Amino acid sequence: MFSANRKNLIYILILLIPFVIFFSRTKIFTSAKFRVVDVFSLPIKIMSFPLLEMKKMLFYHRTFDEYRQKSQEVNRLKARLVGMEEIVRENARLERLLAFKQRLVFSSVGAHIIGRDPSRWNSSLILDRGLEDGVKPGQPVVNELGVVGKVTEASESKSKVILITDPQFSAAIMIQRTRESGVISGTLTGLCRLKFIKENADIRVGDKVITSKLSLEFPESLVVGEVVEVIDEIRGNRKEYVVKPSVALSQLEEVLVVVK
Repeated sequence: MFSANRKNLIYILILLIPFVIFFSRTKIFTSAKFRVVDVFSLPIKIMSFPLLEMKKMLFYHRTFDEYRQKSQEVNRLKARLVGMEEIVRENARLERLLAFKQRLVFSSVGAHIIGRDPSRWNSSLILDRGLEDGVKPGQPVVNELGVVGKVTEASESKSKVILITDPQFSAAIMIQRTRESGVISGTLTGLCRLKFIKENADIRVGDKVITSKLSLEFPESLVVGEVVEVIDEIRGNRKEYVVKPSVALSQLEEVLVVVK
């Protein structure tokens, strides 16, 4: 009987001692605690590995479906964000154009660019305004940055504009600094040239070019561009003046047509 009780006591001590060591707050058993954890954690990891893999296999399809749904939702949100950014950009452009329209002392009509002539892609535009809106051939086309071009053709609801860079475009201009007068025309290279400038005119790189009061079509003092190069001709004393338009013509989306 006594021997049986002693065996039971030994069993109880064997079970209690690890718990006492593990839950003890003394620093003596700290290293022993972690050794015990390491000893028991490895078999547990080995035993649980197949279970984890089975769990992954069981839940793979559900997780993949959730991932696909989240991806589609993210794509929808990105598309919506891009649309909102375009609306913000358009509103900013229209606000600037409206502010410029209010500063103009001339009557004007706002128009959206809806296309370009395929045969003259870089030198003409198609507008969504026409005769019924008061748009007629010969009228100037501008925006808040300066001269864009002029109307050459008009139907009831649409009109065609040649840009300032078209060789067929011409307008009387003035050098703002020196008041030298001349004519500007296009070159199809994205730049313009000055014509009928007197010999030895005082024109320098950086000079601003504006419309002249001598122009029959354009109101005076509209910004045209800036002189970016002065070329000395090989023969004679004449010079060639290259002008960069003030308007980024390839980025246009809205313009004003001066109708009076």
